[in-house]
Amino acid sequence: MADTRDITLTVNGESHTATAETRTSLGDFLRHTIGLTGTHMGCEHGVCGACTVLLDGEAVRSCLMLAVQANGHEVTTIEGLANADGTLSPLQEAFWEHHGLQCGFCTPGMLTSLTAFLRDHPDADEKEIREAISGNICRCTGYQGIVNAALDAAKTMQEG
Repeated sequence: MADTRDITLTVNGESHTATAETRTSLGDFLRHTIGLTGTHMGCEHGVCGACTVLLDGEAVRSCLMLAVQANGHEVTTIEGLANADGTLSPLQEAFWEHHGLQCGFCTPGMLTSLTAFLRDHPDADEKEIREAISGNICRCTGYQGIVNAALDAAKTMQEG
C-alpha cells in the first residue's frame, strides 16, 4: 500500500489541498493531480530544465522535488506568469516578439528560470543570461531568440 499525505500548497495564487503519494514528484502532482499541464516533464533527472517552476519565488526542478516537500509553500507555474488581467508578462511578450520558442517544450522552464533570474539580476548582460539558462536545454531555437527576448524584457522591466 502506498504511503500518502494530505498536502496544501498555493499554486498560481490559488490554494490546493489534495492527497499525494510520498514518492510523487512536484511536477507530476502539478500535472496529474491539479491539472496544470504547462509544466513539462522532460528528462526527469533535473538535467533539461523543462520542469522548472518557482517555489516561493525561486526556480526549482519540479522533477527533483517531491510534492510533499511543497506542502505549505507557494508554487508558480507557467500558467501563473501572465498578469492578473491575462496579458502576457514582459518576458512572455518578448519571447513572442523575438521568436524565443519553436516547439515550445522548453519554454515553460525557460520562462520560469528567466523570471526568477531577471528579478534578481535586472541589469544582466548577454553572457549572464546565457549562463542563467545553461541548465535549460532547447533543441530548436539555437538560443539566440531566447537571449534576445531576455535582454529585451530586462530593458522593458527596467523602464518601468
